[in-house]
Amino acid sequence: MTRIKYNNDLIHYMTIFEHVTRTKVKDVIVGEKILYIVSPGQISKAIGKKGANVKLLELKLKKKVKFVEFNEDVAQFIQNLIYPSNPHKITDNDGEIVIEDSDTKTKALLIGRNSKNLAFLNSTVKRYFDIKQIKVI
Repeated sequence: MTRIKYNNDLIHYMTIFEHVTRTKVKDVIVGEKILYIVSPGQISKAIGKKGANVKLLELKLKKKVKFVEFNEDVAQFIQNLIYPSNPHKITDNDGEIVIEDSDTKTKALLIGRNSKNLAFLNSTVKRYFDIKQIKVI
């Protein structure tokens, strides 16, 4: 688990999110798209009716956005992060998270080109949980 530091840009993204959705944001991660992590039970309010808040944020920020609901359980949090992918099983073996799936297409999407998606997933989960690594088998 790492200490989270916010700069002015991240605070700006958080302020816009809270103004548009009228919900509190737990964290924001900016990359190719903007990932907003919201508190448990707040995801439907954040998305809005028929995804209105998502569309409005994408228009304002001119980037794709994704909302993820935080969960204290590491397996459920990972499941929320990789949605709509639905692996067979996510297990925690003493700090080593194993995502099991038999479908090669799902595995390829989880890993990504040059392990980019897996590295992003790994760094995001390490922000909140004390884990060693994430493996896809």
